[in-house]
This record gives sequence, C-alpha cells and structure tokens, in this order.
Amino acid sequence: MSALLRLLRTGAPAAACLRLGTSAGTGPRRAMALYHTEERGQPCSQNYRLFFKDVTGHYISPFHDIPLKVNSKEENGIPTKKARNDEYENLFNMIVEIPRWTNAKMEIATEEPLNPIKQYVKDGKLRYVANIFPYKGYIWNYGTLPQALTFTVSSPWNTPFQTWEDPREKDKSTNCFGDNDPIDVCEIGSKILSCGEVVHVKILGILALIDEGETDWKLIAINVNDPEASKFHDIDDVEKFKPGYLEATLNWFRLYKVPDGKPENQFAFNGEFKNKAFALEVIKSTHQCWKALLMKKCNGGAINCTNVQISDSPFRCTQEEARSLVESVLSSPNKENNEEEQVWHFLSK
Repeated sequence: MSALLRLLRTGAPAAACLRLGTSAGTGPRRAMALYHTEERGQPCSQNYRLFFKDVTGHYISPFHDIPLKVNSKEENGIPTKKARNDEYENLFNMIVEIPRWTNAKMEIATEEPLNPIKQYVKDGKLRYVANIFPYKGYIWNYGTLPQALTFTVSSPWNTPFQTWEDPREKDKSTNCFGDNDPIDVCEIGSKILSCGEVVHVKILGILALIDEGETDWKLIAINVNDPEASKFHDIDDVEKFKPGYLEATLNWFRLYKVPDGKPENQFAFNGEFKNKAFALEVIKSTHQCWKALLMKKCNGGAINCTNVQISDSPFRCTQEEARSLVESVLSSPNKENNEEEQVWHFLSK
C-alpha cells in the first residue's frame, strides 16, 4: 500500500472538468504538432465537442483519419525518441480522452460525424467517474488507439473483408462479444497529458475486462517521450519499475462502477495482465475489424464512419463537407456549472 500511495501522490491538480490539449496557449509537443483541436460548446455541458484538425488546418476524424501506427523514424519530419530499433513496430498513436486524476468521462463520439470528443451522458446526466479511496479519478492518462475497433467479425468463408449476415462472434480468448468501441489505452507515464492530445506510445501489455458480458480490452502503454520510457519493454517492466501500479489498475477497474450501485467487474484470464505479444495480436485483430467497417464490408450499427483521408472508403467526405459538419454544431455558451461535486467513496473489502 505504501508503494501505491507514493505512486498516487504526484501533486494532482485541483478538480477540473477538463484539461485541454488545444494548440492555443500551450508549448510545442512532438506529436501534438501534427494535430490540433477546436472546441465547440462549453466544457462540462452536454453540447461540448472537441473537434480535430490535421497539420494543414483541415478537419478530420480522430477515430478514422489518424493512423494507427507511427512512422518508424519520424512523422512529417518530427523525430520521436526511441529506445531500440526493434521497437519501431510497437509504436502507435494514442488519442488522450481523459487526463490522469480527472473525473469527467470524455470519449470519442463514435456515433457522430467526424467523431469529436464529448462527455459521456447517461440518463440525461453528464458522467463522472467516482473517487474510490485511495484513488482520485482516473489513475492513468486514458484514451484510445485510432483505427482499432473491438467489434469482432467473422465470415463463413474464413476470409477477411467479405460481406456476411451476422458480423459478430465471440472473442476466442474471452468467450465474450466485443463492446463495439475503440480499444482503450491506459498510459502510465509520469506526465499528466491533455484531452485531445495525440501522443506516440509503445504497448506493454493488456487486460481483458468483462463489462456486462462484453470484452473491454485495456491496453497498458507508455508515452515514448516519457523520461523513463526506455526502461519499459513488456508488461513485467511495469511491476519492476512502478510496483503496485498493475494491482491498482486491476482494483480500479474492478470497483469503479460499485458506487453507481453495480456489481464488481470481472476479468478474463483471472485478472492476469497479458504480455506485449498478446496485446499486439489483439490490436492487429481490432484494426482488421476497423478496416472491414470503413470499407462497408460489415455492419457497424450506429458507428459513424465519415472520414476525410481514407481514399478508398465509401464514407469519405470532402474537406468542405467536413467543415460544414463542424459548423453545424451549436456552440452556444452554457452558464450552468455541471461539474460534479468531489466526494470520496470508501468501499468495504
């Protein structure tokens, strides 16, 4: 417990609805130089949206237009720190949705055109994660990988990207369906990142959460520009250099819905964190699911596939159409303070 408390005492900022990764008023960031964000609406309100632009200033979908993988040496001339040459294939773009120590449940709006980040709404109310002692909000920088979808697909011909009647099957590893969402990432570096920031991460391992009968993969990763990134190569290094963090992660996901009156979450593999190799296979599979979806070779349900840069996708739109979509979003101010009161929850063991 003492190791865990040392880990959690890193000077968490005062409670705030959102820590933004917009380009205005911030210093240069290696990965952030390629993508910028634009706010619409008021933070801590249901009409708030955070849209993304590429380096040329054109609107894009962060879910579909930001590439999954990072260039092996540099991206648009912007170098990235690397630990070893053989880790080039383990570098991915991560979209930060929720900064560490914050409570507002921000997420990519998969059902809206261009998939901006918004705050999740449930039963007509903005969603905030509870503070469960000794944790404060999210204990990592939380986000997602682009172009990766936990929507398991199958084909009666056992070949990829065919059209079939039932696009869903149970994950062979967990015996549960996917949750039809982008794959989640817990970034464990030392810095507090910003909502909307795009960072380069290397994957260390993965946890299989079973959320209401669906597989909800949680990748464990570290920002490659973190001062300690060179120490981390696989899941065992997390316990070695950040003792207690994996245990805290397991407990956090097990308990975080209990204050809402729900039972504790369950895990596949008895809560065992799988290694990097296993995680990379999961990412590969989820990327194939996304490809099938963007090529209209499976039914994604309510997922909005509008994109600007996927040239062979039937869902591609023009830059002018993307601009019109953003401009159609209302940005009226909301004077009400919808930030949730900060309280501690003490759960019996």
